[in-house]
Amino acid sequence: MESTEAVQVIMVTLSMQGHMNPMLKLAKMLVSKGVHVTLATNDVARKRMLDSKISTNFTTINSTGRLSLEFFSDGLSHEFDREKDSGTFLASLKANGPKNLSNLITDLKANGNQFSCLITNPFIPWVPGVATEHGIPCGVLWIQSATAFAIYYHFIKDPDLFPNLENPNGILELPGIPGLTVGDLPTFMLPCSPSHFRLLVTEFISILDKVKWVLGNSVHELEEETVNSLEAVKPVYSIGPLVSPSLLGKEETIEGSVDMWRAADSCIEWLNKQRPSSVIYISFGSIIMSSKQQIQSIATALKNIKRPFLWVIKASETRKDEFPRGFLEEITKDKSGLVVSWCPQEKVLTNQALACFVTHCGWNSTLETVVAGVPVVAYPEWTDQPTNSKLLVDVFKVGVRMSNCEDERLSVEEVERCIMEVIDGPRAGEMKRRAVELKNAAKNALEEGGSSNRNIDKFIAEISGKPSSNNV
Repeated sequence: MESTEAVQVIMVTLSMQGHMNPMLKLAKMLVSKGVHVTLATNDVARKRMLDSKISTNFTTINSTGRLSLEFFSDGLSHEFDREKDSGTFLASLKANGPKNLSNLITDLKANGNQFSCLITNPFIPWVPGVATEHGIPCGVLWIQSATAFAIYYHFIKDPDLFPNLENPNGILELPGIPGLTVGDLPTFMLPCSPSHFRLLVTEFISILDKVKWVLGNSVHELEEETVNSLEAVKPVYSIGPLVSPSLLGKEETIEGSVDMWRAADSCIEWLNKQRPSSVIYISFGSIIMSSKQQIQSIATALKNIKRPFLWVIKASETRKDEFPRGFLEEITKDKSGLVVSWCPQEKVLTNQALACFVTHCGWNSTLETVVAGVPVVAYPEWTDQPTNSKLLVDVFKVGVRMSNCEDERLSVEEVERCIMEVIDGPRAGEMKRRAVELKNAAKNALEEGGSSNRNIDKFIAEISGKPSSNNV
């Protein structure tokens, strides 16, 4: 029987920041418990990290485990824009990835690595086939909510539960998920979604029979009804929240990141000079590019509200002409706000200056804001974001939903209304109290004896061939 110290795991993910982050957090969690982890991704990530002068090496502190990065080709040049042409990217990855990943695993095994498990990103459904080829048991890290997992599962397995996806106000009745409308669904399953995204969902659900473990980046107590409803069809081990130890008030045990863009440290210095609970933080993630109309409305609203703000806009240095005339010059002069291209979000969310977070509701950001205890203005765009917005506003009750007008434009008045409702509205106090409750529940799940900690220990015991003493 293997000892825990000898257990080796290989993890495979897409080179997208929102996919790599939770994979790295899980890798670090496993390493902290003595597991050796190899994290593999397509090699454009290496170029982006090196271009940003970010090291691809990791340093382990007070742990017998180790963590290393490996790369394989997706068949495209480094210059190809994978976010802009995702269809071509996924097709090339599907055509070239299996052989190149298989060759990488062969090389690693030839160097003495013996993997007890392969953990894959859910949106590269050909990976379990590679694991089977090499005789490696396979698990999947579900990087979205358990609610999204359940929706996708029922959509493929029981399509009669979704009679009409054309009406966004249509009511759905799904096991373990009360009060859901079509407008709350992940966009990948809607008729308007590109076909390659719908295919990803179908392929993922179809390979679940080849997957022994589904690890969920969630907290059992936050989505209890949904997680319990999945027990009979495909059990999910909730092991989240997968966030940095700093968000949990703990020390980092493995130094190193997979950030593909260098964050602006100046924003933390700026935040430290602001009053407690005064700053509005706006960020819509690493993929979505705000339109000029959205930028103009948000900027005008921020000017009218007259509160300090930190605003992350990807490639902001090349988009200066999209802001209202004189806006950037004015905030630079009076230091009332800061616009950056990227920031260390977890450090921002834990800063005492923060009042609220205007977010696109990606699942990583959702978990980070829950753990930080920060109220939100939810402004979802695509994929699982509408579902996460539903959770934040109606289930977790820590924010409000910001919506476009009927002509799909974002109005200045809507931005002002939502921000002020979260900061100073009649329900603001209750949202803040609720945010603190969820923060404590999320942190407790990872403590000794907590639900997520028990689940990860159970998983490690199973892949190492040891009987588990946990009853989760």
